[in-house]
Amino acid sequence: MAAGKELRVKIKSFESTKKITKAMEMISASKMRKVQARMSAARPYAEKIRNIAANLSQANPDYRSAYMRKVETPKNIGFIVVTSDKGLCGGLNTNLLRAVTSRMGEVQQAGGKVHTVALGNKGYAFLTRVGARVMSFAVHLGDAPNMDKLFGPVKVMLDAFADGEIDAVHLCYTKFINSMAQQPMVEQLLPLTGERLQLSASEKAQYAWDYIYEPDPPSVIDALLTRYLEALVYQAVAENMASEQSARRVAMKAATDNATDLIAELQLIYNKTRQAGITTELSEIVGGAAAISG
Repeated sequence: MAAGKELRVKIKSFESTKKITKAMEMISASKMRKVQARMSAARPYAEKIRNIAANLSQANPDYRSAYMRKVETPKNIGFIVVTSDKGLCGGLNTNLLRAVTSRMGEVQQAGGKVHTVALGNKGYAFLTRVGARVMSFAVHLGDAPNMDKLFGPVKVMLDAFADGEIDAVHLCYTKFINSMAQQPMVEQLLPLTGERLQLSASEKAQYAWDYIYEPDPPSVIDALLTRYLEALVYQAVAENMASEQSARRVAMKAATDNATDLIAELQLIYNKTRQAGITTELSEIVGGAAAISG
């Protein structure tokens, strides 16, 4: 009977765990719809501001923003690492941090120096643990990205690039593909390349008018490119949050299914153990009665 009691305790424990994982799965499914809507709403803004910035840059070819400064052999490389604040989302953060670590290792093997900005508690804890230089960080971002909270730490990296302290900046995040697939991304954010600001034929026709700059073209272009970089960082955080909720929903569903299977297996073992105990008791009773009647 001791074995039967232990099995009952295990079954009850798995049932409690199953309730928790099922609740977390439902919460993630609810949040996923909201973050996907926010992510989709941010994409047109980023594209529109890119079009305007590209038109302004091409309208003034004599002026090159500090954000477009290119170094032939970059040595000081910056990484803006976007991760989640919480775990229980499968291999989401692990896959991204593995890609970041690989890229950082390539930079260090080439004799370069690595500078980082962490957006998210998991990334900040990892970068601190591996001894990377963290210039700034933002944690506890919540369920909705706040640009005021995000851009303070990011601006430290952008200002370092504009001042020539950093030669290139990479944006690292997890891109949302669909509810079942997310892709780790390590993209070059700075310097802004001509390809990124290139206009298609239809876009050139749409933005064919001339602008009147106030106070002057360089100030307007710099401010607009800054807003463009803000939009890219915001979009990366929104993509990462959508990926986080999707990955957590899948992970919690898998945990719930595993708990269901384990409960069924333990219940079967418990029933067999109980049946064996009953059979043994009956055999002892019958044997005792036979011995008495003798």
